[in-house]
Amino acid sequence: MREQSDPERCYTLLARDSVAQVARHIDLPGKIVVDIGGGSGHFTEEFRRRGARSYLFEPDLRELSARGPVTEDAVLADGYLLPLVDGAADVCFSSNVLEHVSDPQTFISEMVRVTRPGGLIYLSFTNWLSPWGGHETAPWHYLGADRARDRYERRTGREAKHTVGENLFPVHIGPTLRHVRGRDDVQVVTARSRYWPFFASTITRVPGLREIATWNLLLILRRSP
Repeated sequence: MREQSDPERCYTLLARDSVAQVARHIDLPGKIVVDIGGGSGHFTEEFRRRGARSYLFEPDLRELSARGPVTEDAVLADGYLLPLVDGAADVCFSSNVLEHVSDPQTFISEMVRVTRPGGLIYLSFTNWLSPWGGHETAPWHYLGADRARDRYERRTGREAKHTVGENLFPVHIGPTLRHVRGRDDVQVVTARSRYWPFFASTITRVPGLREIATWNLLLILRRSP
């Protein structure tokens, strides 16, 4: 609820929770972590605090420099084509990026490519039919993206940050789960609602309901040999 009014507190807490989720599946000290689309670096910093060697790859220079000078461990790069060799990372991490790319399957394939066999892929996204699917225009996106955007502009006096078809795309849970489960280069470790404290894995098993009730899907995948 405070993402726009207090982004520093919001993303600091989110980073702590997200990195703790990764740490349940792999010992982080000394591991190489690739943070794709990590904005100004909250997740990267938290991985480093937990002892990992973490590197940030962000395509938007404004996001990358939002908190000050860009560090030497940050790279201006597109998640579709990362400047990394195959299997470079022990952990490939992406938080709330998938809904901002027009070709989610290619994005996932690139995450898999740069992860070593046995390594982890952390992928979370806000699905379109979630109450937050429209981002700052939610929940009015249920009535149509254009109508929601117009309403936001009338009420706030400024343009919405996201435009469907340009930097926000309707991504759904069912097709995403079928895609990752159908791949032979990853194994699904967990598929759950990222924020729900109870029945988090159960919700994602119910077609239809999961598209609304999951809110944000968290996938942790293990790279197959």
